[in-house]
This record gives sequence, structure tokens and C-alpha cells, in this order.
Amino acid sequence: MNGKKVILAAFVVLALVLFFVLDLGRFITLDYFIRQRDVIIVYYETNRVMTAAAYFLIYVTVTGLSLPLAAGLTLVAGAVFGLFWGVLIVSFASSIGATIAFLIARMLARDWVLGKYGDQLAVINRGIEKDGAFYLFMLRMVPLFPFFVVNLVMGVTAIKTLPYYLVSQAGMLMATIVFVFAGSQLAEIDSVDNVLTPGTITALVILGILPLVSKKMVDLMKRRKLFGKYPKPAAYDANLVVIGAGSAGLVAAIIASTVKAKVTLIEQDKMGGDCLNRGCVLSKALIRSARIFAYFKRAAEFGLTADGVAVDFAAVMARVHEVINTIAPHDSVARYADLGVDCVAGHATITDPYRVEVNGRSITTRSMVIATGAGPFVPPIAGLQQIDYLTSDNIWSLQQLPGKLLVLGGGPIGCELAQAFARLGSKVCIVDMLDALLPREDAEVSAIVRERFELEGLEVLLGHRALRFESRDGKDSLVASHEDREITVPFDRVLIAVGRKANSEGLGLQELGLELNPDGTVQVNEFLQTSCPNIYACGDVAGPFQFTHMASHQAWYATVNAVLGGYWRFRANYQVVPWATYTDPEVALVGLNERAARERGIRYEVTRFEMGEVDRAVADGETVGFIKVLTVPGNDRILGATIVASHAGELIGEYVSAMTHGLGLNKIMNTIHIYPTLGEVNKFAASSWKKSHAPQRVLNFAAWLHSWRRGSGTVT
Repeated sequence: MNGKKVILAAFVVLALVLFFVLDLGRFITLDYFIRQRDVIIVYYETNRVMTAAAYFLIYVTVTGLSLPLAAGLTLVAGAVFGLFWGVLIVSFASSIGATIAFLIARMLARDWVLGKYGDQLAVINRGIEKDGAFYLFMLRMVPLFPFFVVNLVMGVTAIKTLPYYLVSQAGMLMATIVFVFAGSQLAEIDSVDNVLTPGTITALVILGILPLVSKKMVDLMKRRKLFGKYPKPAAYDANLVVIGAGSAGLVAAIIASTVKAKVTLIEQDKMGGDCLNRGCVLSKALIRSARIFAYFKRAAEFGLTADGVAVDFAAVMARVHEVINTIAPHDSVARYADLGVDCVAGHATITDPYRVEVNGRSITTRSMVIATGAGPFVPPIAGLQQIDYLTSDNIWSLQQLPGKLLVLGGGPIGCELAQAFARLGSKVCIVDMLDALLPREDAEVSAIVRERFELEGLEVLLGHRALRFESRDGKDSLVASHEDREITVPFDRVLIAVGRKANSEGLGLQELGLELNPDGTVQVNEFLQTSCPNIYACGDVAGPFQFTHMASHQAWYATVNAVLGGYWRFRANYQVVPWATYTDPEVALVGLNERAARERGIRYEVTRFEMGEVDRAVADGETVGFIKVLTVPGNDRILGATIVASHAGELIGEYVSAMTHGLGLNKIMNTIHIYPTLGEVNKFAASSWKKSHAPQRVLNFAAWLHSWRRGSGTVT
């Protein structure tokens, strides 16, 4: 806790101690005022400004310290100042006091709450950003929710101070009027309970929920307006139409068919989508061949001789496609047809909320799931269209190994393929406008990957902005700017790997009025529902995570909500999101890394353990890398873990499971890990955390006790 927080905490504690020790509360109770009413009113008649100022200060102090005495004070305002001036004074005093309490809670408790419950609060904060003012207004309108509790709770959320003040003043106004008016009739009441009669509470509750009812009615009117333009089918061909047979679409289809819904699955290309036919499966098969060849080149390190080993690139690519052929039956039309899914090949166009057109056929459906994925983003760089460029889609058609391969983009796809082609024999140069490879990772992670790349002969040009492509005398080159000068990078082939773009065009979404995000992804709510209530979207086309496993994860929520939305709905859970980049060494992450924690203002502790201290890593000759675990300060609760190591994508699984099920580092430390395995690094990291949090006073006492039992009388 910094100095300002200490001073503030000390002030609040001192004020509360004095309040209770001196029993100051007895002077601001309704009973006290009733006994002293005549004296106070006489004083007010002769000292109006002084009385109002003193009352205002007392009210602000009471509410600022979150003392539950505001109701009685509000009644007093009505009795002393009358309805108009009482409402005016209380309205501003209560709002200012509430904001002070809000800021005190934010300064003293928010960091602790974020550290302990950051993941859960992130979900709440997303809702606050969208509808926070609306729900705060409702809470202020309903006196069933103590206002001082609302102040403290809202202080740890992300709502901004000015909106909080303004909404509080507007929301509390009606209750203020009721209480001040009751106070003006003080002769007829003798306690706060006389004001909060069932009738009064019912009236205020009705006023409080009125905005919610209004919002629901507006939503209903929008829905009627949207759906009213289109004729509703008398019967439906399907319960669910799924557009796209990639990772998200296949999972959606199988879930819906499992619960016996009638499902139609539409795919315009190949079953299995991007991951199977153009993405992860192919790249991992290529990386495997490249890694084995890299081991051959390291043969002497293991006491071996591997003369005459060479790369047959055409055979490597043949194996890549054979891997596809082996896996393809799992995602085939035949398999899904056996599961009861109606598989249709063709381009789907959504013509209205109930109908999808494909191959001239109109399919009526109660709900839809858009799962069309994403494709490589091709930037508008001058001259690129005149170059026979490669992307992660078409690179798999290569039959000859490029002599000089330029990779534009230093993200996961660019890094994985750059290292693989370099190991197979290409002269590779990576160009990126940013200052680090894998920019979402911590700086030390990016540095390790870059160091390994340069050690293996890759040229890494960071901070270089692509200006234009040129082709002269049959030679292609990239002109890039770096530190206000132009450099030329010649190449035989260029791989464009600067990101991916959602496949949201040509589906009829814009014509239907479905809202898109600026990056082209389909805008969805926490239930993965689009702006058209019976149409859902998941996977890369919806974002925000463009991972195959997250597409499958989202597909569950989208499908269950689409099929059972009239009965149950589930918010998509993004609290534990893992990913891996399959460079060598691999990089795996779950939860927060230091970069993300700093950006979100979440306090954390770091525990780090080097792979070079793991016996199995030494035996395997894979000592490069480390594990870094972020925990709540002073607590073993895991906020995130980063692993840079051989097989990091496998090692991270233990932390994914631990975070999902709320297990801390103590549980990992107390779990038996097989020796010798790379997985021991997880236990060693947990043990390192435990050692750094050892109870020193207890250990010092134990040292003294053991010394005394030896009879030495002193600690040695």
C-alpha cells in the first residue's frame, strides 16, 4: 500500500473510531432531533446559512464514511428546511457523499479486489462499460438496496467518477423527495420505519424497475420491428442452421444433433474448415518435419553422426497432405450425416431471420449460428497485387522450397512458418513494423524467440514498415522504411502473415442490419447473440480470440443458447483462455502475463523457474526457456502462467486445469509429478513460490527450538 493509501486509510479509521468512541451518532439520530426540534428550528430561523452549511457538511461526512444514518438525516432536512430547500440540500449532499465513499472504496479496496477476483470482475466490468449507468440508476431508485452498500460495491468496478455522480444524483432524487416530504410531516412519524411503509416501498420499487421494463419494451419493439418485416413460416425445415463447417460449426452441429434438434450444416468449401485444410493441422505437420531435421543437424550434440541427411521438400509436403487425409474422416460429411446432420455444400446467404438460401433452395429455421471463420488479411501495400504472394491459405501448394523467403509479419503464424522453412533450408527474413516478435507476449519471451531465430540464421528486421513491393528484371523485393531511411529486401517468395480477417462478407449480414465491429467481426453479446436475437455467431467470425479451441468453446454457448434460449441461457466464459505458439522453443500462455496485468491495472507477484534446472530438460538438451507464474500478492491463487520451453503447449495444461477449477500453487506443489519429466517444472515453480512465502517467524522459532533441544542454548 502506497503512502497516499496509508494516509487515507488512517484518516478513515481514525474518523470511524472517534465517531463510535465519542458516540457522536447520538447527535444525528431521529430521536435526538425530535427531542431538540424546537431548539434547532429556532436556531435555523436566526442562522439559516450557518445551519444549512453545518447540516450539509454533516450529511456529506456521514455518507462519505458509509455510515447507515442518511435516512434519518434526510427526514430531519424536511422538518428543518422544508420540502424545496430540503430536497435541494440533501440531493447534492447525498450525491457528493456517495461519490466520496465510492472514491474511498476505489482507492483502498479496488487493487485488492482486482488482485483476488480480477477474472470475475472483468466480466462485471464489461457489463458496467455497456450498461453500468442504467443499472446504477435502477439501484438508486430502489431503497431495498442500501445506498452506502452500492457506493462501496461500485467503487471496485470500472465505472467512471463523473457518470457515477450524475447518475447517483438523478437516481436518488425520487427517494430523497419521498423522505424529505415525510420529514416535513415529522409530527406524524417517530421513526424511519414509518416512512418505509409497504406502500412507499412498493411505489419506489415500481419506479426503480420502470427503466428496466421500459428497456425490455423497447427491445421487444425493436424485435417486432425487425421480425415484423418478414413472414414467419408456418413450420420450419430445421431447428438450427449452422453456416460454416470449421471448428466452431462442426461443434455447433454435433451439439445440436446430440440434443435431437434438426440441424442443417452449410459449407461452401471443405468440411473441417481452415484448421484442417489450410491452418493448424498443416503447419504442425510441417513444423514436425522441420524439427526432426533440426535434430539431425544437432546430431553431434547427442554423440551421433547423421551424414547425408537431406530435405526432400516435395515429400515433406506430401506428408503434410497425408496428415490431412488421415484426419479428414473425423470431419467428413458421411460422419455428420450418420449423426443426423443435414450437410449441404454451397454458399449460404441469410435472406431474413428465418431463412437461409443455398443453391437456390430456401431453408427455414428457428435459429442460426454463423461460424464462417476468418481468412488471411492482405494489406493494401503498393505493388503487392503484382507479386505472386503466399498466405497461410495457399502456401501448402508449394512443391519447391523457396531459396529466399520473406515473411511479412512477426505474429504466431509468421514466426511458426518462418522457423520451419528456415530449418528446411530457406534463407528467411522476417519483417515487422513492431519492435518485437509475438507482440502479445512479455518482452523477455519475445527476446528468447528472436535470439533463437537469429542463432538459427533467420534475419529479423523489426521496426520496419512495408512501403511497397517492386519487381524488376524478374526479381522481386520489398522496400521498407526504418529510422527514416529506405531499405530493400530481395526475395524469391513472400509470405503475408500480418493477421486474419473475419469472413463476414457476402452472407447478407449488412442487408439484414446485423451489426459488425470495426475489424469486421460480427458483433455479439455475452450470449453470442447478434443484433438479430435468433442469430448467433461464434469462432473467428465473432472473435475476440482466433484460436481453434476457443471456436469450439464458443460454439457450445452459441448452440445451447440458440437451441434452448427460450428456456435457459448461458454467458460465454472467457476467464481461463490458453494459447500456444509452436516455435522452438514453444511459447504457451494461460490467463494473464505481465503485459496484460499491467495494462489492466491488476497487482501481481511473479514466480519464475528456469528450464535449465529441470533434470529431464538437461537430459533432452532442451534447457532454453522458463516458466513464469503470476499470482495474487500474498496468495497462491494463479492469475496466469507463461511457459517458454520444449513442449510448452503440453506443459501449460496443468495450469489451465488449476485455474479452471480454482486450484492454487499449493495444490500443484502437493501433487506427485513423475521423475524425470518436463512436467516437474510446474511443481518446481510452485515450490519456489512456497519457499518465498515461508513463515519466517515460525522458522526462526523452529530454529531456536531445535537448538534448545540440542542443548546448545543458542541458535546456530
